[in-house]
Amino acid sequence: MNKVLLIGRLTRDPEVRYSGENNDKAVAKYTLAVERRFKREDDDNADFVGITAFGKGAEFSEKYLHKGMKIAVIGRIQTGTYTNKDGQKVYTTDVIADEQEFVESKGAAGGKPDSTPDGFDPVGDIPEDLPFN
Repeated sequence: MNKVLLIGRLTRDPEVRYSGENNDKAVAKYTLAVERRFKREDDDNADFVGITAFGKGAEFSEKYLHKGMKIAVIGRIQTGTYTNKDGQKVYTTDVIADEQEFVESKGAAGGKPDSTPDGFDPVGDIPEDLPFN
């Protein structure tokens, strides 16, 4: 089984291109910075994973995902090779996204700060005569 679950932050806005006869097939690419659980001294504390989404997933990426957002990606690992302009063989590893989900509230990724640490706005005064009070 080839299935991967990643949670991390986008390092840049998704790059979306359209192809096909009528430019109706969307492909989105972005990089996800995934923090490592265990860190060694003098070692990187994150991995930078290339993500590719197709179709509706790519359109979702274009519309809703932005640099700095924390998201979860469920998909599969895909490897490949190509020859660069210098004639050298380059090996690639990417995740093909099947699902993309928000992990934190909208304000936590650089927008309006949350009113409380759990992301909920305060209710205000609650009348004392409520039956569940």
